[in-house]
Amino acid sequence: MEQRSLRVVETNKTFFAKISSTISKILIPTRVGLNSIMITIKRNSMIKAYNNYLNDNREENAKKYEDSYALYLEAIDKYIMDSLYKKVKNNTATNFEKEAISKYYLVVSLKDKNYLEYKYRKQEYLLRIDYETVSTLKNDKIVNKYKKFYIEKMDSLYKGILKNYSIGIADNVHTKGDEIYNKIFNTLENYIMEILPIKIEQGDELAKEEYEKYLHTTVGKLDERDKIMQKVVLLGVSRKIFIHSLPLAATEKCYIQILKQARELIVNSKNEIKREKAYETLCDVIEDYNVKILSTKVYWDRPEERQEYKKFWEKYEKVKDNPDKKQILFLKNDIKKLNVNRKKYEKIINLHKQKLLKMGALKTIGTSIKTHKKMIYNKRSA
Repeated sequence: MEQRSLRVVETNKTFFAKISSTISKILIPTRVGLNSIMITIKRNSMIKAYNNYLNDNREENAKKYEDSYALYLEAIDKYIMDSLYKKVKNNTATNFEKEAISKYYLVVSLKDKNYLEYKYRKQEYLLRIDYETVSTLKNDKIVNKYKKFYIEKMDSLYKGILKNYSIGIADNVHTKGDEIYNKIFNTLENYIMEILPIKIEQGDELAKEEYEKYLHTTVGKLDERDKIMQKVVLLGVSRKIFIHSLPLAATEKCYIQILKQARELIVNSKNEIKREKAYETLCDVIEDYNVKILSTKVYWDRPEERQEYKKFWEKYEKVKDNPDKKQILFLKNDIKKLNVNRKKYEKIINLHKQKLLKMGALKTIGTSIKTHKKMIYNKRSA
């Protein structure tokens, strides 16, 4: 099924092509109906096998559940290929159906690039397509049974997706600029917006708390500062829900990426007011990074790094209730880290120093200029 092409080729409008297209349009409702019936049969069989497995997780029941789950996904896949694809090709698809087939093609295109990502994304996509149908059913008993399965399976798939990205970050594979980080943040956002509301319906208080926390970051028109802080909140959610799938080392790299974006925001600020707000954002990210990540870090690559952080933390404890002193501490510490590659970060280092100078936390050093008398040598003639 996966080998079948998804390209929609414009048909040649000959007499026979028109007849073929007309016949296809007539047959489409029948095919949709048959596929829908098959999906329902496979779905009911899968839910039954799933509940049997939950009640008695013997190997036999696990195998039946696994097999019925595979057949269920194949039925949805066949529906997309035989019905949606055909409708798009014949220009009879709705906008939803066109978007669905477009997303399907994007998922399938992952197969040769990253098979693990493809495997998880394909399942997630197919389940989400069928969930749209199940959620409209009037039989509450069937819907609730399916939701129980859906939440458990989606949790498993999202954990697999994020774990795959974490490995990619650690090994520096499948990384193309900011692409892998954007994928992580988009995955976390999708989970919050698509899965947490269903968990809330089922009475999950943690889901409600994290969902409401994130919703606060989506109010109004978001600027670059808001988007940066939104990512910080997403990482906070991940520390509650995906702590093993997105481990500390991967989360730390995500924070480093956000810090990079916050510094770029300062450099690109066009006026003093925007720059001041950008500095507030940078300091908020630095504090969150230190409190939630570095303070909980057990393993350090170098022992001296741990000792340096202990000294920083002692200073932080003394000034954490004083915004100005805290900002001075953060900026001085940031300069210290950036000085490792001073040439690359020269602009932001200079801006940090100007900011500290303005706050009276950095002294100016006068430049001494030495002048030398011009000495003229006359070449004597022999």
